Amino acid sequence: MATKKNIFIIIGSASENSANEKLIDQFARLTQNEFNVTVFHELKSLPHFDPQLSANSPPKAIVEFREAIEKADGLVICTPEYVFSIPSGLKNVIEWCVATTIFSEKPTGLITASAHGQKGHEELQLLMKTVVARFTDETTLLIPGIKGKISETGEIKDSQTKEEFMQFIRAFKDLTNNASY
Repeated sequence: MATKKNIFIIIGSASENSANEKLIDQFARLTQNEFNVTVFHELKSLPHFDPQLSANSPPKAIVEFREAIEKADGLVICTPEYVFSIPSGLKNVIEWCVATTIFSEKPTGLITASAHGQKGHEELQLLMKTVVARFTDETTLLIPGIKGKISETGEIKDSQTKEEFMQFIRAFKDLTNNASY
């Protein structure tokens, strides 16, 4: 049996028990035989981006965050859209990493699950292209109207969304398993 891949997951939502967190719990359950999943929940505890500190003396929490991404075989970001954009905490942590190469060619899955989500999804893809993360159309997933499509226990109720989520997982597994770095 192949060795499990280590996947680092960032949840962009600042809310506890969010739909994004429920989706990631579902992702972890469905991939438990292939992936060791580490979920980062601490976006709101990170310091505000400071370019001078980032280059010369990043805070310990940022160093640890960067190391977690660097060591991971793959990355998943699951986020809502806030005011037609990604949440400020998610943007902040990406900014802390822009001057590094930790995202370069990292197999990445991008999920935007929100009321609408289109603009936030586009922005997330643009940012991750900028930092040279490796993702495909198949490893991106937009789920508009998420609150009506997921149960309190995290089960996806909408059959089309469930199929799209499963397709996303298959594509992410392929991308991660075919990584050559």
